[in-house]
Amino acid sequence: MQMNQILGLAILAGGLLLLFLGYQSSQGVDDQVTEAVTGEYTDSTIWYWALGALGSAAGVGLLILGGRR
Repeated sequence: MQMNQILGLAILAGGLLLLFLGYQSSQGVDDQVTEAVTGEYTDSTIWYWALGALGSAAGVGLLILGGRR
């Protein structure tokens, strides 16, 4: 494996972890109450999801494009 592919796997794993943490955060009592009252999740949950999606996309991009030379 090339270094770019290893880095891509690490970033992808980090992104997936952040998505999982965002899901876990959204299932908490505080997020459930906030979502019921305001219709939105807490800022921390949204950050987990946004950074998780970005990290996952970047990791997949490195895996796909990192091996081409």
